[in-house]
Amino acid sequence: MWFVLSGCIHFFFEGYYAYNFRAMGGRQDLFGQLWKEYAYSDSRYLTQNAFVMCMESITAICWGPLSFIVAHLITTEHPLRHPLQAIVSLGQLYGDVLYYATSMFDHYYLERSYWRPEAYYYWCYYVFMNLFWIVIPLILLYNSTIAGGRAFKALQKMDRSLQANGVVKKTL
Repeated sequence: MWFVLSGCIHFFFEGYYAYNFRAMGGRQDLFGQLWKEYAYSDSRYLTQNAFVMCMESITAICWGPLSFIVAHLITTEHPLRHPLQAIVSLGQLYGDVLYYATSMFDHYYLERSYWRPEAYYYWCYYVFMNLFWIVIPLILLYNSTIAGGRAFKALQKMDRSLQANGVVKKTL
């Protein structure tokens, strides 16, 4: 479910932003209004900020479709599930860390804040809503790393067994 939800948010919602970023302030439809509400916690979304535009575009184009693919790979128990899950999770994690880092850099070094003074917008929208894309990808990245390690360990064990029985000669 995580990858289906992520795919929808990345592809449709963030894709909407990337497509409409120049005119976001005047958008009156549902997604436009939602982005304006979110901008209370990060005004970069209404100022045509280059980093936010690039980050949201990459997220919509790459992580959105790949999230749907990973969801399909999980349901079919495809062997590429873990490598692609790790790639998408690392991309989500990296994007969110950069998102926080650029804003914090501006806040602490340039003394420029993008959120309203009310704690609600900062803690609920900016911190809490984005924290999911740090915690869950970290867990999924860990799970995929463990699964990959187990797979390689089993392959090495099988390879040693075949070599011990003289079935396969080691090539490397």
